[in-house]
Amino acid sequence: MNAAAWKKFLKIKNYFKNYVEELSVSLPFLKDIQQELINGKSDKKIPSYVVETPVVYNTALDDIKAEDEIKMILVADNPGRREQAAENRRYLVGPSGKIAAKFFKDNPSLGIDFNKNVIILNKTPIHSPRTVDLGKLILKENVLIKNNGINNITIKKAVEESQKVMASILYDFHEALDCPVWITGYSEMKKNKIFEIYTEELKKQYKNNKEKLFIYRHFSMNQFTIDLKKQALPGETIKKTLKRIGIAYRHRILGNN
Repeated sequence: MNAAAWKKFLKIKNYFKNYVEELSVSLPFLKDIQQELINGKSDKKIPSYVVETPVVYNTALDDIKAEDEIKMILVADNPGRREQAAENRRYLVGPSGKIAAKFFKDNPSLGIDFNKNVIILNKTPIHSPRTVDLGKLILKENVLIKNNGINNITIKKAVEESQKVMASILYDFHEALDCPVWITGYSEMKKNKIFEIYTEELKKQYKNNKEKLFIYRHFSMNQFTIDLKKQALPGETIKKTLKRIGIAYRHRILGNN
């Protein structure tokens, strides 16, 4: 990074960190509701665990140095079980992250080292076992409000506002670093879905500057890789396939303007 980009990077990163700290303080009851949700799950695919970080800042950003070359910003959904663990507190370090790292390693023609050249953001920093469980957190909180009353910000409001903030942070990082942005997991970005507000904020932020923004399927369960292989054309390079798919999904989610 040059001096100007580094200065902007630090400013945005510190804003992000402070925002997560403030949001955590405003949701003192969140951890208990998350834990109650986890303890009540019967899905054997998600083992029981202790919630350690209800709202997660990506500490991997603190490891970045001025001399590092950032070639991509990758956006996932929200922090899951491994991301919120105190030993991690980093984004995309679970199974999806391993699939993403393997994809870039298996495709050296892209010239990207997932561990050195990519910064990871989420659509919200609020933890849930799975993205769909964000809605369940809100339902559980509604019961708590009915029974006990809550004077702090609600989870619903926090999830909504955090999406606006994270979209804004993405745009600021993008403007500072001037590199491609990959947003993964578009299914929940549609109308009436969990990340609809994130989508609407992206439309505002990227009103006249979408050229380097691409949208894809999620890396989880190999959705990204399967979709890439399915849509690849004979004789087409992987770079061209990725660009074509990323633009097509961008048009689908954000519109053609």
